[in-house]
Amino acid sequence: MCLHPEEIPPIPDETVRVAKAAFPKGNLYMRLRDELGVFYKDEDFASLYPQRGQPAQAPWRLAMILVMQYLENLSDRQATLAVQGRIERRCFCAFGGCRP
Repeated sequence: MCLHPEEIPPIPDETVRVAKAAFPKGNLYMRLRDELGVFYKDEDFASLYPQRGQPAQAPWRLAMILVMQYLENLSDRQATLAVQGRIERRCFCAFGGCRP
């Protein structure tokens, strides 16, 4: 796997709208994202990747998922399912769409 650093995309407007409708007072993940933004960037991980190979998933997003995994004491599979199934977690990791 190789790394092609990219700018971190903003959270899609529709995802934000649905998350705010579902959680009008917010929740832990929405507050973390609002207050801290994305605290990892692809460039932080560049030295860990070879120069050639298939493009990897964005490491900043994987780091955000690891934070969520730690906060909730989730297994790898549980963390994957949690991001797929919960809109506020999709916002936290800047995934688009309201469905997995």
